[in-house]
Amino acid sequence: MQIARVAAAVIILSAFACAGSLRGHVKTPGLSVVMLDDGKPHPSTMPNAKIDQRGMRFVPVLLVVPVGTTVEFVNSDPAAHNVYWPNISGDKKLGHNLGTFPQGQGRSFKFDHPGNVPLLCNIHPEMTGTLIIAPTPYFGQSDQILGDYFITGVPDGSYKLTIWHAGKISPPQSVQVKGDTKKDLP
Repeated sequence: MQIARVAAAVIILSAFACAGSLRGHVKTPGLSVVMLDDGKPHPSTMPNAKIDQRGMRFVPVLLVVPVGTTVEFVNSDPAAHNVYWPNISGDKKLGHNLGTFPQGQGRSFKFDHPGNVPLLCNIHPEMTGTLIIAPTPYFGQSDQILGDYFITGVPDGSYKLTIWHAGKISPPQSVQVKGDTKKDLP
């Protein structure tokens, strides 16, 4: 029994030893999301995520979660709010309306399709937000001012890299990750 435990620990630790990171700078100003996709399915291990409606805004205004994550939308404002998205990456069949709810209440939704989710409130049209459902657990958000990004726990290998910026996703480009890798992006 002890030998099996030691063998399991060695396997787990060796997997982490082969994991590295990808870091760099996104030159386009503003918030960007950098994603690495190895083409394999990755069940979400992320606990539920949360987007608040506070100060007549979605907070955070941009959230990235892997496919399969449940997102809780809460209302911390004294005014009633609504949460809906007309589509996911342009697919109107994936649009959904969580309804209207008062302060202190919320609604949850599990996102099973990757893509760009434009968040809206039909009571307050000035309220907008974005939820990115990543097809991979390997993603990072750039710093809004400096443009730096950092993705950790990336196993060595070949990936397709895409950048989400201002509602658009770049064409994929190939990237090799080995240990700690640096790649600046447009």
